[in-house]
Amino acid sequence: MLDDPQAWSVEATDELAAGRKTSYRSDRVRTPDGELINREYLKHPGAVGVIALDDHDRVVLVRQYRHPVRHRLVEPPAGLLDNGDEDYLIGAQRELAEEVGLAARDWRVLVDLFTSPGISSESLRVYLARGLTAAPLPDGFVPHAEEAHMDVVRAGLDDLVQAVLEGRLHNPTLVAGILAAWAARTRDGFDALRPADAPWPAREASRH
Repeated sequence: MLDDPQAWSVEATDELAAGRKTSYRSDRVRTPDGELINREYLKHPGAVGVIALDDHDRVVLVRQYRHPVRHRLVEPPAGLLDNGDEDYLIGAQRELAEEVGLAARDWRVLVDLFTSPGISSESLRVYLARGLTAAPLPDGFVPHAEEAHMDVVRAGLDDLVQAVLEGRLHNPTLVAGILAAWAARTRDGFDALRPADAPWPAREASRH
């Protein structure tokens, strides 16, 4: 089973709105049978997230307000890939230090996904981080806006799986990462996961 990279011909693109990090576009797309269709979507730089697992099988999380859905969500440390061609792992390590003040000795790739492929170009890589130690805030980082109102919590991996299945947790980075971590532990163990520098071909193919 394999997702197949394809790019149907785009006859025209209109930028309907532009924000600080994203833009909203309308593409005039020609289908393989020649039909012209309009597709509107959010152009997104992509993101990384971190399931940071401590020595007691607890995951380090934050609670952050998300205005579009009017909820304060339980989430793993995560952030945009908006610093040019920054290495994915470097971005994840930065987010782990900024949001929860931690570094990790062991990094693996848990799961790659498109968060909402019908309406957004966002690609997301979720890492597993283990061997946690305290880390200083990166130079120049000052929490602001929603980040200034986050708090850090820890919860057991099994408890989080249960909360996801009961519909109590909704953040897609958390849901995908927690279920992938549980599956990895249950199947072949964390050491069988892809290395932290594993290629991400789906993201590269989708960056148009």
